[in-house]
Amino acid sequence: MATPASSPTPPRIRLLATGGTIAGAQTVGGRGYQAGALSIEALIGAVPQLAAIARLEVEQVAAIGSQDMDEAVWLKLAARARAALAEPELAGVVITHGTDTMEETGYFLNLVVPSAKPIVLVGAMRPATEISADGPMNLYNAVAVAAHPEAAGRGVLVVANDEIHFAREVAKTNTTQVGTFKATHRGLAGLVHAGRLHLYAPPVRRHTAGSEFAVLPVTALPRVDIVYAYAGMGRELIDAAVRAGAKGLVVAGVGDGNLNAAALAACAAAARAGVAIVRSSRTGGGVVERNLEVPDDELGFIAADELNPQKARVLLMLGLTRTADPAALQALFFAY
Repeated sequence: MATPASSPTPPRIRLLATGGTIAGAQTVGGRGYQAGALSIEALIGAVPQLAAIARLEVEQVAAIGSQDMDEAVWLKLAARARAALAEPELAGVVITHGTDTMEETGYFLNLVVPSAKPIVLVGAMRPATEISADGPMNLYNAVAVAAHPEAAGRGVLVVANDEIHFAREVAKTNTTQVGTFKATHRGLAGLVHAGRLHLYAPPVRRHTAGSEFAVLPVTALPRVDIVYAYAGMGRELIDAAVRAGAKGLVVAGVGDGNLNAAALAACAAAARAGVAIVRSSRTGGGVVERNLEVPDDELGFIAADELNPQKARVLLMLGLTRTADPAALQALFFAY
């Protein structure tokens, strides 16, 4: 058990804001809300207890709902996180973010930011103006995690609902409930209760300072699309992605990443044309194994291993900045 970080002078934490529901405000007389409507200063002002655990420095990187998150914002966010963490006196970084695509942003940063210092993403399922908003406690806990030395070296973390998740393992699993985030394979990174940490085993896959992508000057990412498999699907969506210029394609296959004959033929043709084909699964859990019902070696496909389609897309985009060789790309999916 780890208590909140405390010292005569609290540690410096950089807070990078991107918007999201945590900064959302409800519309007048309606059920809906506008994500990213409130400034980060307004969020901090709602949690005066933060001053006791950290000296916060804030930067508004974006003000969007995370459904509008894209690769350009990822690259800007990574650059700002890198610059902040390079400051010797800075203890860690907290990023406020919408929950819809938080797992993708977190996994991207987990691969490209070369620092062992804590990087913590935090969001909320209820806007700041809602009854019993979850953002203030989530934010307090996220800052407590980032400020604590024992959170270092664990890769990018996601804090929500008193839980600490590894960015690689976490997935959003419910549309509206506050307990939406679940660890899909290896369990929680820990718990945090009113700023008090309970940390579990560290991650086993490569990340942050140990990632080969953390030393690459990535300034652009290749196009990678996701196609969702279903009973009776044809080849049209796969062919359309290739015609649109996709350098890689992730298929959210049925079961163990399986495809029917029409889709399989389309993917095989795309692979022969040099498009990287990754088989993931729409099931939400489990490992996509090589060469079970699909002859991956023969067709030049890549199995996503444990990664869901959206995270497989992140890794494939980064992998394609280094190589287009299916065997080399497959090695990345086993390493990260």
